[in-house]
Amino acid sequence: MLKRTLVGLIRSHESTGENAKEPELKTKHYKLPKDKLWEEVISMLKKLKGYTILHEVQNVGEIVVEKRTAFGRTQDITLTLFRITPLESAIDIYSASRGNLGDLGSNYRNITEIYKHLDKRLAQYKL
Repeated sequence: MLKRTLVGLIRSHESTGENAKEPELKTKHYKLPKDKLWEEVISMLKKLKGYTILHEVQNVGEIVVEKRTAFGRTQDITLTLFRITPLESAIDIYSASRGNLGDLGSNYRNITEIYKHLDKRLAQYKL
């Protein structure tokens, strides 16, 4: 956690990916078709306190969400859903703070929070 805060002094974004060095930032895979995963993600985001859905393009698999921090900064979070096979999908997240100051690790925390809620909601489908 301290490392994340120190990195966040200068960095104002965070993202996930298949080759992420940290396990909690690796792409999440679920045994669900992309359209079913889409429904679950949208439903979860609508219930998640502090997050506002700004934009969604289902055919591209992109959801843009906004979150305000306790200090009044705005963060833009993009969730990208991918079809791996007809019965398997994956999700990556990119979170960035508006402005030019560091985020003190808050973008990292956004990603881990969203993933935690997804894993809880979709536990039976997790790969």
